[in-house]
Parts: sequence; structure tokens; C-alpha cells
Amino acid sequence: MKLYKSFFKRSIDIVVSSIGLVISAPFILVVALLIKLENKIPGVFFHQERPGKNGKVFRLVKIKTMTEDKDENGRLLPVPQRLTKMGSFVRSTSLDELPQLWNVLKGDMSLIGPRPLLVEYLPLYNPTQARRHEVRPGITGWAQCNGRNAISWKKKFEYDVWYVDNLSFLTDCRVITKTIAKVLKREGISAEGQVSVEKFNGNN
Repeated sequence: MKLYKSFFKRSIDIVVSSIGLVISAPFILVVALLIKLENKIPGVFFHQERPGKNGKVFRLVKIKTMTEDKDENGRLLPVPQRLTKMGSFVRSTSLDELPQLWNVLKGDMSLIGPRPLLVEYLPLYNPTQARRHEVRPGITGWAQCNGRNAISWKKKFEYDVWYVDNLSFLTDCRVITKTIAKVLKREGISAEGQVSVEKFNGNN
């Protein structure tokens, strides 16, 4: 397991992300442009700082799925009002995640690991939850294939820490297999009655 964690996992990340980027690049551009043309969204890619392994911050990249429409006070409108029709489809099929293959190739992320969350969450984790940063974050992970956004934050973090403690080639194979099934069924994209995941406000 140590050899897989220290060498083979990263080698697989490099090979698969390289091939994936070559194959998906034209498709990524077509999808991004369709979203842009639908609502004239400025730019086609969404960039945001996220914490990676050991809490080191990097710039995550995704396909933009929302407009930047604001209210009369200059504040962004709620997510449901900014999410485009094409963007909703892209999210439900997880196509917006494809550009993160670039983050994997660079070493910011892994194909499999706890999802990189917001930087503002870092001081809100308890010591056990913070262990999710002992490994590189992933495009998909144990929490994503066991409920994704439809489960509670508490449960997500339990799954993340379980993955850290049980990281192995077989575990990663299980994650990939279950993730494919979830994506095909479009399960767990959001919590019931919500378009996006509820914000994490700490453990109290």
C-alpha cells in the first residue's frame, strides 16, 4: 500500500490525466462555448482557490455553469437564478469537472481523493475532519460515490477520513466503479430540494 501511495497512484494520475485531456479537450471547449453562447457568460472556465494536500492552496478549474447576474445592490443572485439550462445539464452529468484533469496533471489533485472544498472552511474543521488534507484532493472520492451532495457534511467528512485510512489500489478501483454508476444514474448531485450543496458552517 505504501508503494501505491508514494509512487503508483501519482503515476496513474499523470498517465490517465494526460490521455484524458487529449481526448476530452475538444469536447470541453464545445460544452463551454455552448454555455457561454446560451447566456453570454463572460469567460468559459471557472477558477477558484481551494486547499489541497496539507492545506496548500491551488487554483481549481471547472467549466462555468452560471451567469454572474447581480441584484440592484451588486450582490450575486442565488444559484438557482444564475444556473443556465445547459449548465444544469453539464452539472448533472459532471462534465464541468473535466478541466480538473489539468489540476491532476499538475499535481494539485489526484483522480481520486476527498473533494477540494472552500478555503474558508479550513478553520471550521475539527482535528479529525482536517485529516482529509493528508492526501491530495480528488475529482471524485469515497464520499462522492456514497451519496455525493445528498448526504450531510458530517457523513461526508467521515467518508473522507475513511478513505485516508484505507487508501489502496483496490479502494480506488471501488471508487471509480461506483462513481461511474452514480454519474450514469445522475444520483446525489444535490440534496433534496436544493440545486447546490448547502454551505458548511462548522460543527456547532
